[in-house]
Amino acid sequence: MMAALPSLCRFTTILGSCFITPSPRSFKIRVRPHLPICLTTRKLSSSSPMSQPSSQPAGATKTESARAENDQEDMLVQYVVLRRDLIESWPLGSVVTQGCHASVCAIWSHKDDPHTLQYCSPETIDSMHKVTLEVKGETQILNLSEKLTAGGIAHKLWIEQPENIPTCLATKPYPKSIVSVFFKKLKLCK
Repeated sequence: MMAALPSLCRFTTILGSCFITPSPRSFKIRVRPHLPICLTTRKLSSSSPMSQPSSQPAGATKTESARAENDQEDMLVQYVVLRRDLIESWPLGSVVTQGCHASVCAIWSHKDDPHTLQYCSPETIDSMHKVTLEVKGETQILNLSEKLTAGGIAHKLWIEQPENIPTCLATKPYPKSIVSVFFKKLKLCK
């Protein structure tokens, strides 16, 4: 199969883009065979490294680029928000566990929701999209939870027991275009 691969730069799927990552022996490509695929190619050169793809691949029309951007905006995503103060003072495993609790609870609480069903379907279960962000502390996580509630965004604010400490929150899966506005000002968790 490797010999059949042309010098590719990018796959564009109906759900967004993914890039081919070459290694000395192989290429890593994630393909969802149940979805239609639009394949764009371009020659690789020293002036155009693979790590810096062009904004519009060779041969792509403005319509194809706009469709890819819209598909990227409409991918299903789950947001997980952790507290920075806990990341700095708790063991990393404990903080990750809190995020896992919130994520599973948000999904299970909305297991019959159409977005959750699609997010967890056998066809997409291996390609979930999560965005993990951070807030400074307890006040900020409580304020974010209130904003999400006021905006009608279903989520789980995880309260660790028996300490009764709000540690993190997670949304149920949503199209990114619907939910991303609530998280624009937050930093990625590092």
